[in-house]
Amino acid sequence: MLWFVILLPMFALLLLRFSDTSREQHHINYLRQQQPRQPPQFATSMLTEQPEGVQRYFNFSIAAGTPLYRVADIRMQGWFSLGNKQAPNYLRMSARQVLAAPTGFIWQMQAQKGWLRLSGSDSESWTRFWLFGIVPVARFGANADHQRAAFGRYIAEALFWSPAALLPAPGIVWRQLSSTEIEVTVQYQQLCQSAVLTLKENGEPSAVTFQRWSNANPEKIYREQPFGGYLSQFKDFAGFRLPTHVEAGNQFGSNDYFPFFIADITNIYFNND
Repeated sequence: MLWFVILLPMFALLLLRFSDTSREQHHINYLRQQQPRQPPQFATSMLTEQPEGVQRYFNFSIAAGTPLYRVADIRMQGWFSLGNKQAPNYLRMSARQVLAAPTGFIWQMQAQKGWLRLSGSDSESWTRFWLFGIVPVARFGANADHQRAAFGRYIAEALFWSPAALLPAPGIVWRQLSSTEIEVTVQYQQLCQSAVLTLKENGEPSAVTFQRWSNANPEKIYREQPFGGYLSQFKDFAGFRLPTHVEAGNQFGSNDYFPFFIADITNIYFNND
């Protein structure tokens, strides 16, 4: 009977891990299906009624004639922090993200530091991470707080990794705040999120910031608080000019800010074929 007592929990964990992997793949397939098969091509005439800064941003980010693919499949490597500003405790990470704003996203990550191995995924529906691939160490989501927090994240990321998804349309409203700042507000189902881009003179975004619904605070209470990051090292991907270095974190713009997420993009794919 002892072997049964030992093997039963292990078998249950294997089933749970298999269920997680299967659900992740199903979600990836669903998000990739949101990609338009024959999208229209980008033209500056699409922006004639938009503020000058908005036109500058899109004309920098999307070359004329580019098929307006809205779903980005992103590969990255970099650093992910499990600590704080005083002791960041960065782990080396590699990850894949499928970004399909405003529908959803999935981020699959593997990270390590010395003997420590961490893997798992985030989506608009869950956060699930495993130690050594067999011990669940974080499982939460499937509630309104998680959905709202995730929505803020992937709308902000769409600004610099899948700009075609945020071209002016019903539910997507742009306005110019100053000569260097533009703001988008996205409404999708019951969710609403605004985010601000800081632009260089040529329209290149250098930073993104927004009020994120988050419990990343000492009280562990969900509330709106500043989140943002810096964007740099732009390269061309299938007609889109996108940042390949991103540093982001909580309390952006304050003394408490530190980048818990540092990513270097290795590739971004748009066409599912």
